[in-house]
Amino acid sequence: MAQTVTKATRESFGEALCEAAHDNPDIVVLDADLAAATKTSIFAKAYPDRFYDCGIAEGNMIGVAAGLAAAGKLPVAASFAMFATGRAFEQIRNSVAYPELNVKIAGSHAGISTGEDGATHQCLEDIGIMRTLPNMVILNPADHWEMKAATKAALQHRGPVYIRLGRLAVDSFNDPETYSFELGKGITLHEGDDITVIATGLCVLEAKKAVEQLEKQGRHVRLINIHTIKPIDRDIIVKAARETGRIITVEEHNVIGGLGDAVCEVTSELCPVPVRRVGVYDRFGYSGPAKELLEIFGLTESGIRKVIEEELEK
Repeated sequence: MAQTVTKATRESFGEALCEAAHDNPDIVVLDADLAAATKTSIFAKAYPDRFYDCGIAEGNMIGVAAGLAAAGKLPVAASFAMFATGRAFEQIRNSVAYPELNVKIAGSHAGISTGEDGATHQCLEDIGIMRTLPNMVILNPADHWEMKAATKAALQHRGPVYIRLGRLAVDSFNDPETYSFELGKGITLHEGDDITVIATGLCVLEAKKAVEQLEKQGRHVRLINIHTIKPIDRDIIVKAARETGRIITVEEHNVIGGLGDAVCEVTSELCPVPVRRVGVYDRFGYSGPAKELLEIFGLTESGIRKVIEEELEK
């Protein structure tokens, strides 16, 4: 196993952009006055002539990105998830998704782990917002290695992509020597036939810890990492539903509109089984240390393990 890398996925994203830009001169990056936070500053330092700070005007930034894409460039537009998907929704819908332009949108500081920035900046709706758009691919990588691979895959994909970036530094669990990223394909991290846990983003590592603890107690829990929420891997979900009979979804997002709903849509159509959604239950967050908030909202190892145990007792 490779040495653990403890890094926020926003930083991994910035590094991956620079690596890809070395071989592709068409890559340009736009930011809405948040380059230090989104880590597009890494790209700006390496390629200043290909970086554009559009100021606090997210709608305009997306419009500029659309124009660059129409002119043959490969634009990446970044801001906080709340602003990238919220303020700029109309421009994303009409100027990017509708004409299916080759624009990549990065939403940083997503989820409750934005911490002290509070409810106005803790975007718990971005996956739901972007899932409604035709032609839009949604990626939510879980660690350093997955983010670097996902960023490169997003740049290679022809069409709109939304990439969710985290603020909080997290430990890597993937091995770069063996890890393989395939857009639209989930990854089984742990085999089991008692029940299935399907997680995404930051919650994958916490779910992994919970599953490994339960394995020591003789509980065999299947764990699936869904890094691509749209298009979602229907095959891996249906297989898990048929073989384990029950599913728990875990996400740092409102339970409405996110991974849980996406999984429920698949199971209700193809293999109906009970699905329990773990996430933020239709409420706003509030200011506080990120790790404490994750604990309060039940998105750490202990909270996830408790839910699994409850479901196993049913």
